[in-house]
Amino acid sequence: MGLLLLLTSTLLSSYFHPGSVVNAQHTFTIRDISLSIEPSTDVTRGTNVTVRCKVTVSSSGQEALSREYTIFKDGSIVYTKTTSSSEDFLYPLPEARVSNSGKYKCKIKIGDRQSTSEAKKLTVRGLSKPVLHLNKGVVTEGEELTATCMAPGETGSIFFYFYDNSKEIQEKLVNSNQAVAELRFRSTGIHKIHCAYTVLLTPDSFKSEESNSVTVSVKELDITVVLEISPQYSIFEGDRLNIFCSIQTSQRSTEKMFLYLSEGTSLLSSGAKKVNHSMVALAKAGGLMLECRMEMGHLVKTANKTLPVTELFSAPTLTVSPAEVFQREPMTLTCKSESFASERLQSRDLTYTLYSLGNPLKSGNSGIFSGKALQHEFNYTCTARAKGIEKHSQTLTVRPRVFVSAPKISVSGKAILGQPIQILCESDTGSLPINYTLWKGYDIEDMTTVHMPFQKALFTVSISKPEEIKLYMCEANNGRREEGPFGARLTANVTVPLSHAMLSVLPALHDISEEGHLNLICSVEGTPPVTFKWYRVGESQPLNATTSDQVHKDYEFPVITKAHSGKYYCEAFNHAKNIVRSNEVTVEVRMAMWKKALIGGICLLIVTVLVLVFGLYFRSKRGKREAAAELSVKPSSPKSDDSLTVNLTHDTEVYYAATVRVDRAAVSVWSERKPEAGNDEESSMVSNEPDVEYTEVVHPRSADPARG
Repeated sequence: MGLLLLLTSTLLSSYFHPGSVVNAQHTFTIRDISLSIEPSTDVTRGTNVTVRCKVTVSSSGQEALSREYTIFKDGSIVYTKTTSSSEDFLYPLPEARVSNSGKYKCKIKIGDRQSTSEAKKLTVRGLSKPVLHLNKGVVTEGEELTATCMAPGETGSIFFYFYDNSKEIQEKLVNSNQAVAELRFRSTGIHKIHCAYTVLLTPDSFKSEESNSVTVSVKELDITVVLEISPQYSIFEGDRLNIFCSIQTSQRSTEKMFLYLSEGTSLLSSGAKKVNHSMVALAKAGGLMLECRMEMGHLVKTANKTLPVTELFSAPTLTVSPAEVFQREPMTLTCKSESFASERLQSRDLTYTLYSLGNPLKSGNSGIFSGKALQHEFNYTCTARAKGIEKHSQTLTVRPRVFVSAPKISVSGKAILGQPIQILCESDTGSLPINYTLWKGYDIEDMTTVHMPFQKALFTVSISKPEEIKLYMCEANNGRREEGPFGARLTANVTVPLSHAMLSVLPALHDISEEGHLNLICSVEGTPPVTFKWYRVGESQPLNATTSDQVHKDYEFPVITKAHSGKYYCEAFNHAKNIVRSNEVTVEVRMAMWKKALIGGICLLIVTVLVLVFGLYFRSKRGKREAAAELSVKPSSPKSDDSLTVNLTHDTEVYYAATVRVDRAAVSVWSERKPEAGNDEESSMVSNEPDVEYTEVVHPRSADPARG
């Protein structure tokens, strides 16, 4: 119990006083790591090479740090060591070999920190010369010998190659510096054997020079393979052949021998020591090739013969007449062998058979068959027989032709007067090739032949009048007939290009007034549909655009004002794509009638008011003149005998001064004018100026005694 308490106290003390553990550790940093290869990165074989890893570490403590070094070659770890020494880490490569070539890197790990150097490539040049050794110098056919090829001092993955008279006969891949191969020789005589090797270093490889050459003598065994054929000469098809395959030897062998008799790739017979076979000779290209083969362990011996066999009759050929037969038309199939051996065979000895399942044909003379073609393709074969020999013809596929149907004629694209027009002739059915003829009335316009399924019969023509399009028709022909079926005449719409564009207005130009209606009517000559556009001179955008099925169209301004005055024109085009422009029309919008009537009414009212005012005015003046006349006939006052002074006001005084003469008085300008001479100006002056009193003063003069 006391020990447990002591241990617990120690752990708690360590937990609450961590500084003691931290102080036991060092604070450090890995400043630099580098790798170098000594004495050089490019050395020859056998040089002592050292890979040096240099690390610079800064540490706060005095105790040595535990360092883990790792050396990599081509990305793989080749050496690892842990040390506390601060000296450079060395990785020796004594007597370097080619297999030591590669890229080297160094990695150091201290605690939880690590660092890796840059890679350096080491190249070791030179390979040792291989050495070849054979366990035997003399062998017999099929006997095995052991060859050993060594690469002294080399390491790594090595490919060894063995050669017989400069021809490679075997290869071995090993991870050691020597390889053993078991060699056998099929041919007798002297064989010179040597070897070589290649050291594999991904992605490179290094090949050595050739080894020493060793001579091997191969002796022939006393074994002979015999192939006998009867008969040997003047062999014709159908002749019976007897073939014998055997072995002749004077020595005894413990190994078992086995024989194989073959004709081409066909195995005819097999057995031990001796085999035979009987067969009917057949003519083949290159002759009849026979082989007798003996196998004894790894030893193989063969005997070969090629026999020329004369053909008794040739393979039949099957032909059809006519060469191009149409559906349900009579046809003749002929099966015939072109040649036969007259010394062995007569033509009457040949018999022919036609194979036509589903379409039996009538047999006539030798090899001739007749019947009608089907509506679809069909395969036929025939066979020729004589003296047990049977030969087949190649398969003949009869593809009945289909008569062409009456062609259809149409226009490809648009038919535009004055431009080239493409006419298409096309039949729904018919075997290719098809000859198409384009007729214009009773004359041939053009001809073309369609060979491919998607090829079209197109003809290019030009017409001067729309009604000419109806003169064209097509003829199609794909058979032996002199004339083929005709199609209907061409029916197509011909687009006449637009011309004579004209712009007119409604109502007439002199009747266009405000708040009225205005229609711009554009008319052309040509084929609809027509697209019309109306423009105002000076503006790039059209006022309106529309397409019509007629050759005239109007654009209406519902309510017009003085702002609509200006110059207008229209443009039009149809499928011919030619744009025509009309004349320009100047539109001047006049004042509305109600405005004119209103102005006239106002003027009439003003004139009426003026007449009334003037009438009242003249009437008033006439009354005043009458009153003044009455005053002028009254006697003068006695007190005014020598002098007279009259004081009058406004028009009364004026009128009085102008109409009454006073003796010895001066003449006023008003006295010289007649009352009837008053005009509008006077009325205006009277009505506009304020009332003014006029006083005429007459100076006293001495009385004229004569006048008295």
